[in-house]
Amino acid sequence: MDTIFHKIIRREIPAEIVYEDEHLVAFRDIGPQAPVHVLFVPKQTIPTLDAAGPEHAELIGRLALAAAEYARREGFAEAGYRVVMNCNGHGGQTVYQLHLHLLAGAQLGHFGAA
Repeated sequence: MDTIFHKIIRREIPAEIVYEDEHLVAFRDIGPQAPVHVLFVPKQTIPTLDAAGPEHAELIGRLALAAAEYARREGFAEAGYRVVMNCNGHGGQTVYQLHLHLLAGAQLGHFGAA
């Protein structure tokens, strides 16, 4: 599987990378849904959250902790932020590489089906 996120990780296409370590990369979403919209993506290929197993628990935790650290570093943690992981089509996933959305910078409304 080769997604746009894999190409960003390999630096084949440009992205505004805001965080990187040996396990993951984070970059600004090109179609932001909030003033701050950053995607945290593992470098290991995992298509969906449903495809993750117990062996991925630490990596998924690293995504959440990196997002929280970024929020603190950028100064909006105290005001609040949202993290979202979409899974498969009905869950809103459009790129089939596990990723976490960090949304912040404004009052976020409710979400879900009406």
